[in-house]
Parts: sequence; structure tokens; C-alpha cells
Amino acid sequence: MKTAVRKAQAELEKRKRKKRRREGDPDHGNNVSKAQSQDILVLEEKQPKRKKKGDKGDSGPRKDFPRGWLVKTLCKTFWQNLLLSVAFKLVHDGLVFVSPQLLKLLIAFVSDEESFAWQGYLYAILLFLTALIQSLCLQQYFSLCFQLGINVRASLTAAIYKKALTMSSATRKESTVGETVNLMSADAQRFMDTANFVHQLWSSPLQIILAIVFLWGELGPSVLAGIAVMVLLIPINGFLVAKAKTIQVRNMKNKDERMKIMSEILNGIKILKLFAWEPSFEKRVNEIRARELKDLVNFSYLQSISIFVFTCAPFLVSLASFAVYMLVDENNILDAQKAFTAISLFNVLRFPMAMLPLVLSSLVQVRLKKGQGVQGDLMIPLPKPTHEGQVCDGAGPRTPGGRCPSCLCSVTLDIAPGSLVAVVGAVGSGKSSLVSAMLGEMESIKGHINIQGSLAYVPQQAWIQNATLKDNILFGSELDEARYQQVIRACALLPDLELLPAGDQTEIGEKGINLSGGQKQRVSLARAVYSNADIYVLDDPLSAVDAHVGKYLFEHVLGPKGLLQKKTRILVTHSISFLPQVDNIVVLVAGAVSEHGSYSTLLANRGAFAQFLNLYGSQEEDASEKNTTGTGNTTGLQQLEGPCICLGVVKTPGPDPLSKSSTNSWKKAQEEPPKKLKGQQLIEKEAVETGKVKFSMYLRYLHAVGLWYSFWVAMGYVGQYVAFVGTNLWLSAWTDDAQHYLNQTYPTEQRDLRIGVFGALGVSQGESLFLLFATILSARGAMRASRVMHQQLLSNILRVPMSFFDTTPTGRIVNRFAKDIFTIDETIPMSFRSWLSCFMAIISTLLMISLATPFFTLVIIPLSIFYYFVLRFYVSTSRQLRRLDSVTRSPIYSHFGETVSGLSVIRAFGHQERFLQQNESTMDINQKSVYSWIVSNRWLAIRLEFVGSLVVFFSALLAVISKGTLEGGIVGLSVSSALNVTQTLNWLVRTSSELETNIVAVERVHEYTKVKNEAPWVTEKRPPHGWPSKGEIQFVDYKVRYRPELELVLQGITCNIRSTEKVGVVGRTGAGKSSLTNCLFRVLEAAGGTIIIDEVDIATIGLHDLRQNLTIIPQDPVLFTGTLRMNLDPFDQYTDEEVWKALELAHLKSYVQDLPEGLLHLVSEAGENLSVGQRQLVCLARALLRKAKILILDEATAAVDLETDHLIQTTIRSEFVDCTVLTIAHRLHTIMDSNRVMVLQAGRIVEYDSPEELLKKHGVFSAMAKDAGIVNTETTVL
Repeated sequence: MKTAVRKAQAELEKRKRKKRRREGDPDHGNNVSKAQSQDILVLEEKQPKRKKKGDKGDSGPRKDFPRGWLVKTLCKTFWQNLLLSVAFKLVHDGLVFVSPQLLKLLIAFVSDEESFAWQGYLYAILLFLTALIQSLCLQQYFSLCFQLGINVRASLTAAIYKKALTMSSATRKESTVGETVNLMSADAQRFMDTANFVHQLWSSPLQIILAIVFLWGELGPSVLAGIAVMVLLIPINGFLVAKAKTIQVRNMKNKDERMKIMSEILNGIKILKLFAWEPSFEKRVNEIRARELKDLVNFSYLQSISIFVFTCAPFLVSLASFAVYMLVDENNILDAQKAFTAISLFNVLRFPMAMLPLVLSSLVQVRLKKGQGVQGDLMIPLPKPTHEGQVCDGAGPRTPGGRCPSCLCSVTLDIAPGSLVAVVGAVGSGKSSLVSAMLGEMESIKGHINIQGSLAYVPQQAWIQNATLKDNILFGSELDEARYQQVIRACALLPDLELLPAGDQTEIGEKGINLSGGQKQRVSLARAVYSNADIYVLDDPLSAVDAHVGKYLFEHVLGPKGLLQKKTRILVTHSISFLPQVDNIVVLVAGAVSEHGSYSTLLANRGAFAQFLNLYGSQEEDASEKNTTGTGNTTGLQQLEGPCICLGVVKTPGPDPLSKSSTNSWKKAQEEPPKKLKGQQLIEKEAVETGKVKFSMYLRYLHAVGLWYSFWVAMGYVGQYVAFVGTNLWLSAWTDDAQHYLNQTYPTEQRDLRIGVFGALGVSQGESLFLLFATILSARGAMRASRVMHQQLLSNILRVPMSFFDTTPTGRIVNRFAKDIFTIDETIPMSFRSWLSCFMAIISTLLMISLATPFFTLVIIPLSIFYYFVLRFYVSTSRQLRRLDSVTRSPIYSHFGETVSGLSVIRAFGHQERFLQQNESTMDINQKSVYSWIVSNRWLAIRLEFVGSLVVFFSALLAVISKGTLEGGIVGLSVSSALNVTQTLNWLVRTSSELETNIVAVERVHEYTKVKNEAPWVTEKRPPHGWPSKGEIQFVDYKVRYRPELELVLQGITCNIRSTEKVGVVGRTGAGKSSLTNCLFRVLEAAGGTIIIDEVDIATIGLHDLRQNLTIIPQDPVLFTGTLRMNLDPFDQYTDEEVWKALELAHLKSYVQDLPEGLLHLVSEAGENLSVGQRQLVCLARALLRKAKILILDEATAAVDLETDHLIQTTIRSEFVDCTVLTIAHRLHTIMDSNRVMVLQAGRIVEYDSPEELLKKHGVFSAMAKDAGIVNTETTVL
């Protein structure tokens, strides 16, 4: 209800806005220019091909858009294509009805002793020719349809893209990026699919009417019985489809839930391993999976019923018609001509009857889509203010909707050319809105903005494209090497370039994934600087970088001596230190300018600004003092790295400057190129493995189904087709009765026998006995296979060592669980079934023809050889083309997503044209492969239908040759089966290629079930109960490496840690501190040496025995979706009292008590609904619950404010008094009170003693302490 109301409100708002825009407020400063710019935007760069947008431009002034404009426009654009395809389709539909008439003549010819031989040959040739022309017309028609589909998709995608570039920010907020991308991918695709079948709308009814007319001619009114049966079957099918749909929807929910848990598991796999929680999560996934499979099996049952109804249909129809025909009148005798002509007409009827509902439903979907999506999207109005003059005045703009708090009201500013203006104000006072207004992203209500010259814009959140670093900076401009180098130097990017694997040619991932926040910001700044515009609008560019880098950037780029000193610069900033150096300061309060002037005048005024300065200035001084004592966030490195000049450059905005995570990302960045090559190799290998390897895959799948199941399913299909042949032979015998009882009345019992046996055989063919038996069995078998394969995959993935996750991107693993499992669940069983039934149908047809005319076997051999070669050739080509299609399709969407997220930047720089072209070229690449695929399908179809036509020709020819020896019934049988075979041949190839494409999924899943596991979770040797009781740890010459091919990380560590001792571990980044914890938990296995805890060598016991008895508070707090209680205690081992106690000690009790659900409070994905500090405390509560003798702290306090840090430290000191605690420190304060400190350097222990001793010794440790501003152990105030 609420959502509906909200929607209605939004609609109203939109209408109001439109109305306002049309009437134009009297005080609308640049109303004229705005309207005109809107039209210009709509009308410029029009290629003749895309009339759509022209149409939209014209219909601007009308009150409401006509509903069907999109369809109209499409028709106007593609009318030639439509006309041609209609012509081809008409010819084809006409010829469809010629064959049965020819068949009738042929049967008459065979039955008639006196007829001339040439007539027979003529009929045979005519049959062949009609079949040939029919197939040529059909293929031409299909080809045209698919081309129409491609064109429609291309033009819609381009139109949506173009629209997105000119969309106002108001409308952009109404839909997420995902929705827009979806509109482009799924809905445009749906248009394409509909275009292929749109002609069925008139052709299906036409075919149905013609068929009925011809049947009436054959059987008279008794046709109606057959048609009644058909009509009755339609609602039955409709009902089944509706049921299936509800099941599908329910299953989508299950699937989403499963995938969500899976991706969480994969993201938090390290935590799962450290806490030994895998079984709990495995159980959760399996529960969801069981629900999913239950639905799946019900769905398959429904499907098998509908398949069965569909198969029975033609048969029931002919049974009804013939029975009624015989029973109505004694004199009606069913002879071969009538029966087989009728049967082939009924076969013609099947297709349009089945197609019509499908086409209608897909049209309904497209209509909906058109209503909401594509059409709606292409009609959104486009506001766009003009740029002239260099004054901002009048009652400035405000955000759309007009109710936003951050609007600007009556802002009047005049910014002189070449000045540096700072905009300051509290959070939410409208600084960014002012910037947006300058860029024309806001809706102006009164007043106007004049801007002279070109703009460059640096947004608050840097927007990085997926391209090389160099391309990101050049942003489509020409390369001027000297200036480029100058810009890079000024933006402090040189040190970064040295760190990146390929310098400025490094490929940057989507959203700048392999750069730190500060780097992204600097790249974004460099892009603006390089573009050499007249006006620079900078939205807080210095927030993401730390202090000294900020200072450097201000001096070299923004300030009075920087690169941009001659330009107009508008700088939104929070940092006060730069204000004395700017020319003019604008102070915003609640969206209005409270004062502006130079620094000194504002201070003298003692207004809002002076108060602001007092407040913040004192804070900033505090911060700088703090820095000297070394507690601030910025100093993490100072204690470790010695001098800190180069530091700032690599600093990340996140927690601790160069903590483990950022070094990891560097390592990853350096590994990136080889990994990519490996990834490409992977795909190539899969494609090449055809033939033999594939066969083992089929066997493996059948094995998972179960051999008995497979055998009986196959037998069911064989039975079905035996019955099918039987039915038809019986029918031919029945029709031959017409010859035997030529001039006598037809005996009643004979008649009933004929109808009865025909019915029994047919029912067993389609119905209960065989087909239903086979499909239901196959449904059960397929479910079994899905269960087995998912189970194997899941349990194996949870048991692989950590190194596997470091080298494999999660996306690839998730893909196995999503797409490949989906293929195994739904696509493969379908493909297998349709392949089997096509195969059997072809065999049985060939059998029947051979029975009628034994010489036909000679023809089969060359035909089948030809067929086989075509098939091999096509299948391999088609598979590659399909892959190319999917590979080239994703860049379109990712480029689109990027564009939408970087819209303001693209518009500010005025690069819409370039992005349009880029979009079109990516689309063209995709179109190429789609087009090739379509044409290859047509190639195949023409060749196969030729084979089919030959089969028809030879069966007719042989019937003519052996005229004297044959009955009419048998001839009718063999030719009518032959007419049916063409389509089946085509399908067989299709299904084979589909099956072969899909079976790869089995291979991919199998590949991950074969990955080497880590050590077993529980071994024969269990540690004694209550181990470790003392908590002594001994390292004996311990060596370790991350992967076999890398060098040692720890190079022989030997030390003793006594019971209940508190030990701090320090060292620079990469000294091996975190590796030490990984070794204790055996995340890394030893390369030499041992670790002994309480007299037990940890390498001899199972991993879970080890990990459940140690506790760690990890560096980054990872939470999982589920209740709070599940996050603390996934196995339900503890009572509620114990859990509350732990929460109380972790200072979370009051917080949790205030939550409405208490312990059952749902934690959202990755713990998003708790603050970082709270997540850290939850991790502390986990450790408190476990009460293990050994606690490892991977110093996580970098992410936490000082208060929480203090809480955690005190709790640990009080609660873990009688435990052995290892603290891996990034700030020295936290470990100054430990019993001993271990100093690591390059994987060796250099110093190991109490902190007091180490400070006296003037070694590595005391140097670090000096950097951190610690002189003696007493001064460590937190």
C-alpha cells in the first residue's frame, strides 16, 4: 500500500514538473534557451536509421504521449523488412498446404491400377520442389526476422544509451543503475525475441483456418470433434503453465538466497576457516538447496505432464476425428487418401496451435516492458541549462522535487576569472548542490547561471573508467607528452606509477578496483588538470588523500603557485589550513551564502565563519599534536617506516595506511597480468575439448543420474516409439480395409476393433505407459544428479586450502554455483529429453519408410553420412559463435553502467559524443558475432531441409517405382512420415549442439570438485580433552611459504612462549607478522620445522580440533547475514546466559537490549547495519564466548575510534588474564605493557625481550618507538 502511495506521489511530482516546464514560469530566466537546448539535444546527431528519437522530439509539446508510439516508430523504420518477410511467409504458408494435396493424389495414383507412370514421377518431383521452395522461403523469412530483431535491439540500446546521457539528475534518481542496465540488457533482448515471432500473430490464425477448410473437405463436419479436442487442450496447458510459473517464482527466491549465502561464504572464507565454522554454513546452504530441489522436481513433474499432453494432442485429435467420422454414418469408409491427408493436415495444425499462446504471452510481456521500461524511459524530459557569462546570480537552483533540505535559495555570486574561490560550510549546507548547480545538474526554479568557457570537474567520489591509467588521465584528448609528464608530477602520481605492474599502461579494473581511494582521487584530479579547461570545479578533492599529499597537491596544482594559477578555480573544501591562501571564501549556511570575502575580512567580521574556524581550528591543532605523539590514524606508518616523505603517496583512505590489506592489493596488482593470461587460457581449453573428452562428460552426468534411471528412461522412449510405429502401421491396415470391403457394408465389430486398438496403441504411445513413465523417471534422475553434483562441489570448495581462494577470483567460483548449477538443474535434463525424442522419432520414421519400400535403406546411408558431416561442422562453429556473443555482450553493459555512474563528469567535460561513439562501436562488435550466429543457423537449416526434401522425394519415388506391389495405406504412411521428418532433422542438430554447449557445465563443476583439499578436519589422532590447558607455544625452526613456487615468508623461527604470557609481535609491513597467525591455525602448512602447543605437534591433529581450540580476533571484522546470535554461536553450543555475558563484557549488552529483536536481530549482508566499531566488538564477543587458552589479536584497532580501542584493550587485559595472548601490533602503544615483544624482520626474529630492555638496547625496536614518539614505557597513555 505504502509503495503504491509513494509511486503515485512521484507520478504527481513528475506531472507537475512537466507542466511547469511546458508553461515556463514567468521568471524563468533562460526558459527559451532551455527549451531550445532540449530540442537541439534531441535532434542532433541523427542518423537516418534512428527515427525513434526524432519522433520523440516532435511529440514534445503534446499533453501526453500516445501509447503506441514506440511500435509505430519501429514499424516506420523497418517497413521494408516487414513487408518482405510477410511475402515470404505467405508463400511458405501456402505451400504447406500443397503437400497434403499432392500426397492425396499420390495415394490415389498408387491405389489406381490404370494410371500412367509419368503422373507418379510428376507427383514425386512436385513434392520435392514444394518442399525445397518451402524451405528456402522459410529460411529467408527467418533470416529477415532475425535481422529485424538485431536492428531493433541495436536501435533501442543506442536510444536508451543516448537517453541516459541526457537524462536529468532528477529522473536518474528514480531508477538505480542496475534497473537501467537491466532495461538495456533483458528488455531490449525481449524485443529482439518478439521481433522473430511477431508474424506468427497473423500467420498462425491463417494456417489454422486453412487447415480446417481443407480438413472439412476431407472429413466433413467430423473435423469439429478433432478441433474440439485441440481447443480443450489449450486451457489445460494454460493451467499447467500458470502452476509452473508460481513454482519458478518461488524457486528464484530460493536461488537468490542460496547465492547470497554462497557469496558471503566465499567473501568470509578466511573467518570460516579460522573459526572452523564450515559445517554450520554447509548445513545452511544444503537446507536451502533441498527446498530448491523439491520445487524443481515438482516443476519437472508438471513439465512432463504438459509434454505428455502435447505429444498426445495430434494423436487424440486424429482418433476423435476418425472415430466420429466412422460412427456418424455407415457409408463413411476411412480410406488411405482420407486418413493420411488428414493426418498430415493435423500435423500442420500442431505448430500454429502451440505457437499462438506462446506468442501472445511474450507479446504481453513486451507490452508491459514497453509500458514501464523502454518506452517510458525514452520519453523522460531532458533539462539542460546553458553555459554563458561568468556570473552566478539570482535565486539559484535547487534539487528536483523542490522539497530537499540541501537546496540553495537566492545564491548570488560573481566569480572573477582567474581567481581561486573556496566554498566552506558545515555538512549538508549545500556545497555540493552549488557545484551541481554550476554544472547544470540541478533544476533551476528562478534566476540563472552564466558560465563562460569550458569546464573541468573533479567529483567528491572519484569516477574511474575501466581502461588504462593513461587513458583515464587523457580522457579522450590528444597526448602531449611534456604536459602529461608535468601533470603526473604535479598530481603526485609518479611513485604510484612505479608501484603499478605496468606503469601508466596498467589496466584499471571497474570502478578503479585496484587503486586505493587516494590514488583514484589523484587520477581524477590529473584528468581535470590535463583537460586544460577555463574553469575548474573541484568538489572536495583533498578529502581522500592524507595531509602531506594534500599539501603537496595544493602547492603544485591548486594554489597560487600551482599548475592552475591562471584558471578560475572553485574549490569545495573541509580543510582549513589552505584558506589563508585563497582569493575569496564563500561561506554557506543551510543553502544560502551567509558571507563571502577574503580570509582576513571574514575573520574581522566575526560571523559564522569565525566561529567555524574556532571550532575546527582547535580540533585541527589537536589532531596535529596527536600526530606528534603518534596516536592519530595518520601515523600508522611513521613508527614502522622511518622517514615519512614518500609515505603519503601510497596511503589509503581506509584504516591503517599500509596494513596487510593494502600490501595484499599491491601483491595482487603485480600478479594481475599472469593471472589474466591464465584465465584466458582456461576458457580456450574448455572450447577445444570436443569429441572424446565430451563423451566422458556425458557418462559422468548419466552416472550422477544413476545408471538404472538412465537405462529405464531410455527404455521408456524406445517403448514410446515402438508404440508410435505400431499405431501408424495399424492405421495403414485400417485404411486398407477400404479396398477389402469395397462394395459391402463395413462390419461393426471390425470397426470397433480398429478404433479400439488404434486408441490403445496411441494412448500407450503418448500417454500413461511410456512417455509419462520416461519423463517422470527422468525428472527424478535429474534431481538426483543436481543434488549429487552440487553436494560434491560445495563440500569440496569448503575444504580447499586458502591459497586457492587467493589465486581464484570469487566471481569465477560464484559463477560455478550460479550459472553452471542452473544449467545442470534445468537446461541439461530438457536438452537430454528433447535429444532422445528427436533421435527416436527420426529412427522410427526411417524404419517406417524402409518397411514400406525396402530399397530406401540404400538411400539412407549416403544421406546420413552427409548429415553427420554437416552436423559436426555446424556444432563446433555454433558453439564458438555463441561464446563470442556472450563475451562481446558484457562490455556493452559494463560500459553503460560506467557511463551512468559517471554522468556528471562526462557532461561537465562535454564528452557525450565520444561516449556515444564508444557505445556504438562496442555494440557493433557484438552485432557481428550475433549476426554470424544467425546466418550460420540459416546455413544449417537450408542444408538439413534439403536432406529432408530428399527423403520425401525418394520415399515418393520408390513408392511410384514399386507401384504394383504396394497398398495405398503403406504409401500414405511412408510419405506422410517423410513430410514430418524435415523438422525433426533440424531439431536433432539444434538439440545436439545445445546439449554439447551445456554439458560443459558438468565439466566446469567437475573441475572444481577435483581441486586438492587441505588437511582433513578430524584425524585419527584426537588431542586430549581440554587441550590446550596451559597454552604454551613452541616454534622449532619453523619455515613457511604461501605457494610452492614462491620463496619462504618465515625463514626458520625458533622461540618459546610461556603459559599465560602476553607477547607483542611487531615489524614492518611484509615482515611476516600475519603469516605467523596463519601458521598457528595451519591456514599455511609448514615448509619445515614444527609448532608444538602443550606437547602436541599441531601438524598431527585434524584442522577442526586445532582451530576450535584457538581464538582469534581478526583484522577486519566479518559478519554474516543471519541473526546476531548465529554470528556469535553458529552451532548453538552455548546457553543464552553465556551469550549475554559475553555481550556484556564486550560492552554491547545495552545496545543489543535496545534492539526490538534482541539476540535475534538480523544482521544484514557483511554486517552493513552495524557500525565498524560495533562489528569489531561483536568479534570480541565471539572470542570471549570461546574462552580458549590461546588468543591471537590481529591488531584491528586501526579501523576503530580511540574509545572502542580502549574498550577492547581493557576487556582483553581483564578477561584474558590467564590466557596466552599474542598481539600483532601496528601501533606500538598497544603492546608496551606486554611481557615480551618479538620483532620480526624479513621473516626472522631479530629481537625478543621485554619492552623495557629493548628500549635500552637501541636496536630496531627503539628506533620504531622513537618514530612513534615513545621514549619510555610509562608515557603510553591511550
